[in-house]
Amino acid sequence: MTPPNSEQPSLILPEWLAPESVGAFVTTRTRGPSQGDFAAFNAAAHVGDDPVVVAHARQLLSARIGDHRPLLWLDQVHGARVQQHYRTPPPSADASVAVDRSYACVIQTADCLPVLFCDRRGTRVAAAHAGWRGLAGGVLEAAVAALGCPGEEVIAWLGPAISNMQYEVGREVYDAFVNVQPQAATAFETSPYKLGHYMGDLYRLARLRLEALGITEIGGGHFCTASDPRFYSYRRDDGRTGRMTSVIWLR
Repeated sequence: MTPPNSEQPSLILPEWLAPESVGAFVTTRTRGPSQGDFAAFNAAAHVGDDPVVVAHARQLLSARIGDHRPLLWLDQVHGARVQQHYRTPPPSADASVAVDRSYACVIQTADCLPVLFCDRRGTRVAAAHAGWRGLAGGVLEAAVAALGCPGEEVIAWLGPAISNMQYEVGREVYDAFVNVQPQAATAFETSPYKLGHYMGDLYRLARLRLEALGITEIGGGHFCTASDPRFYSYRRDDGRTGRMTSVIWLR
């Protein structure tokens, strides 16, 4: 039985040069079965939403892939560990890689940056959860290393995240990046709201890290979860909110 249209997720499809063998999408909150603070399409099991509704949302996601292969859910901890094989319950990791068609890689976000990867031949894919701690800790570098191909063979796409106009951070965030990569200073502007704070650009920080790996084909990076009502935003919604789900797989 086909679910009613009101439950079908409204999706963003990456605009990138990935081969036809790569499938990918990001959910929005526009339509779905969740209610209240979690309306409308929340597939995150850790935020306080009704577990029955979350399970239903996950079934809808599996159906969108088309072959009902398992989705590799992660217990995201803002680190740099990469999961390289299917496992349940969700392993603690912030990135995953798939080199065959046995499962799909999944990342959940609500202001942090989801980054999707594939190789130019379309034989392997990866997804990474990149908040500022993960970015500074090397989650993108770890994901690319797990792909096992040179940077020039990698294509990346930057999904919905909070923009620099909405993302105020402290000096510790600035130092975490600039002390390692001086060029990262170009991703920060002095905050007009609070002395000693900065407006941080996650997209710029990610691009700098990816370019340092030799990756030149980088798409996306033009969203703002905090100002666009299509998206969940942890900051905007004071922490009580759902999550977008980014999925990538080999067809």
